[in-house]
Amino acid sequence: MPSGLAALLDDVAVIARTAAASADDIAVAAGRAGSKTAGVVIDDAAVTPSYVTGLSPARELPIIWAITKGSLFNKLIILLPGAILLSEFLPWLIIWILMLGGAFLCYEGAEKVMEKLGGAKHGKTLEDEIEDPLEFEKQRIAGAVRTDLILSAEIMAITLNELDLPTWWERGLALGLVGFVVTVVVYGVVALIVKMDDVGLHLTTQDSDAARALGRFLVNSVPKLLVALSVIGTVAMLWVGGGIIVHGTHEVGFHLLYDFTHGAEGWVAGVSGAFSGIAGWLTYAAISGVIGLALGAVIAFVLHKVIGWEGAH
Repeated sequence: MPSGLAALLDDVAVIARTAAASADDIAVAAGRAGSKTAGVVIDDAAVTPSYVTGLSPARELPIIWAITKGSLFNKLIILLPGAILLSEFLPWLIIWILMLGGAFLCYEGAEKVMEKLGGAKHGKTLEDEIEDPLEFEKQRIAGAVRTDLILSAEIMAITLNELDLPTWWERGLALGLVGFVVTVVVYGVVALIVKMDDVGLHLTTQDSDAARALGRFLVNSVPKLLVALSVIGTVAMLWVGGGIIVHGTHEVGFHLLYDFTHGAEGWVAGVSGAFSGIAGWLTYAAISGVIGLALGAVIAFVLHKVIGWEGAH
């Protein structure tokens, strides 16, 4: 009996160690894969504040919470099972889905650039008059959740493509971890951004000179921050989308874009001395962004000029 109990305890200890090692592997894989989604995450954080623009400040946080719940549903209920099934039965399809999402990012980024340069705007704009606030709020939430579904699909596809875990349940846990953390971070940051001016206004009414100065700084910073986020989000979409296309076409057998981009990256790194790492990466990112802009412009032209689609935001 003692030897049997000892053997059982040994087995339990082995199982516990294995489970702990798997948990470490999942956490490490999730962190590594999650870092690859940075560009999409930045765009998500940059886009979302626009969905509460023009609404009552009292409704901002409830709307963000509604969008957050929709985002978690998108990632964990709709996309996660589909991603696991793909990884088990159709792994070759992941790269094509990834490139489709990359092309969408290129299109979105290019359209924003063209609009900034004076091109026609497509779909509803933030300047539209609000006739029914309740219905308008519902439409905003629904539109945000739809946009989130596309961005979330790209996040999950990028994550899945980067994971190197042997079993479906490990990949599922890693995907779920990335999806949950990304959602909390993105919409937590969005909540801070949209309430920053309210916090600033409150501080301007305080007795302390330092508090009033901080309040004025926050109030004056919000418009500049939103503009900066918009620019960063657009650049991130083009860089990430173009990079996905570069690597995706390489994986399916078309090597021209990959060889050119990484050849230029290697050459710049080779002549940059102590700055080789950052210079090489900037070169790769810049070329990927240009490729993304060119592809996105072509897609926008076909959609709007050839097909006649006006879009919906």
